[in-house]
Amino acid sequence: MNIVILDDYQDAVRKLACAAKIEPYSVKVYTNTVKGMGQLSVRLKDADAIVLIRERTPLPRQLLDKLPRLKLIAQTGRAGNHIDMSACTELGIAVAEGTGSPVAPAELTWALIMAAMRRLPQYIGNLKHGAWQQSGLKTSSMPDNFGLGNVLKGKTLGIWGYGKIGQLLAGYGKAFGMQMLVWGREPSRIKAVEDGLEVAQSKEDFFARSDVLTLHLRLNEATRGIVQAQDLALMKPTALIVNTSRAELIETDALLNALNLGRPGLAAIDVFESEPILQGHALLRLENCICTPHIGYVELDSYEMYFGAAFDNVVSFFNGKPANIANPEALKVHR
Repeated sequence: MNIVILDDYQDAVRKLACAAKIEPYSVKVYTNTVKGMGQLSVRLKDADAIVLIRERTPLPRQLLDKLPRLKLIAQTGRAGNHIDMSACTELGIAVAEGTGSPVAPAELTWALIMAAMRRLPQYIGNLKHGAWQQSGLKTSSMPDNFGLGNVLKGKTLGIWGYGKIGQLLAGYGKAFGMQMLVWGREPSRIKAVEDGLEVAQSKEDFFARSDVLTLHLRLNEATRGIVQAQDLALMKPTALIVNTSRAELIETDALLNALNLGRPGLAAIDVFESEPILQGHALLRLENCICTPHIGYVELDSYEMYFGAAFDNVVSFFNGKPANIANPEALKVHR
């Protein structure tokens, strides 16, 4: 059986302890990303199973139709809209889901909050160029002394989406003496009230009052572009917006324009509409935007957990005992 693993940017998977689970099989690992259907079909034409690293490569019907040998897609974490599930079911391609944890993305979110609020990337970058205690951040759109940064104690942490990650962030915020403000769908708001947290009166109230605003929403048709230019314009010129969820939650170009206008004053971003991004990406050119390369779940413990579960699903499937199949009807289709 041939297994193909896509988009292992750091060439880390083959060095994981859990990789021993798939040693009996023929395994091909690709460490770069290709986007074209032709290139992908060449890479995947001999694959009996594909292991996907989150949503790095979409698998639409157009591609799946070109892969007659493919029997299994093993997803690290939960399957999402990047896989054409109906096409998989129709073609008899099983999709196995894995497990996940909110800890790594929550910790990265907090690291970005602390780094941005104390202007650490700017200070570090300028120090490397010989500038002592200089963060920059002195353009005309910024408040006086904006470059000094701020402590978190006493500030308002706005959390949009009070699920597993949002709840961890609330715990971190409390530990740092912040005031919590929650927004989201009704279940989020109810849970926040049960936990003794304040719920914003409206979306407008949420954006206007948050000193740090962090997004923790799933991307779907209801949430695509849910943060719009007029929402960002309500934010304080000293405020920080953090997005470690999905870039498409924010209306296209709205964040770039808002940062140029100075409301909010800062952003910390781990996700982009098209990944990997290129060196000249517009957000990378802004001194008031911290960018990381979608590393919310990229750390050793999470990789062992994510890939260990995915490899277990591959082995179970090849042993005739498919497990954790998101589209069980596919198993009834002769492939």
